[in-house]
Amino acid sequence: MSQRKQRVEHGLRDVLTEMITREVKDPRVRAATLITVTKVELNVDLSVAMVYVSIVGDDATADGVLAGLAKVAGYLRGPVGRKLNLQHAPELRFQADASIDMSEKLAAIIRDDEERARAVGREISRPPGSSVAPLRGATTPAPAAAAVDAPAAEPDEEDPA
Repeated sequence: MSQRKQRVEHGLRDVLTEMITREVKDPRVRAATLITVTKVELNVDLSVAMVYVSIVGDDATADGVLAGLAKVAGYLRGPVGRKLNLQHAPELRFQADASIDMSEKLAAIIRDDEERARAVGREISRPPGSSVAPLRGATTPAPAAAAVDAPAAEPDEEDPA
């Protein structure tokens, strides 16, 4: 990815976050508890920007927010281009970001799996310093097996006895 494309994507994300919270007056957009611009992806010639937003609220609110953002996309395009000193401001296309919902669902699946394992009496082991649970069905070697593979310690030759 080119440096310019990366720089413009980050700039778009920052400017859009500010403009959506301050300048968009559409009641559908204001209905959401929280709107966050999570990611912006530009196409190769920087003419179209896919803007991924995370929306806190129910599905009906999220649909309304996306409709409101689509309606004001043309209004936002000019000021965004001017703030970033772009000769041609990209067309803005808003889309709900499903990655946060997906991570919440995966975390719920992992928690459910851990609860089932505890109910059956299986011990949940995690590597030190890790907050990620092991994969489903993954087994870890027993501590006794690790001790068998270790070489035996040799006795000291200079015994003070």
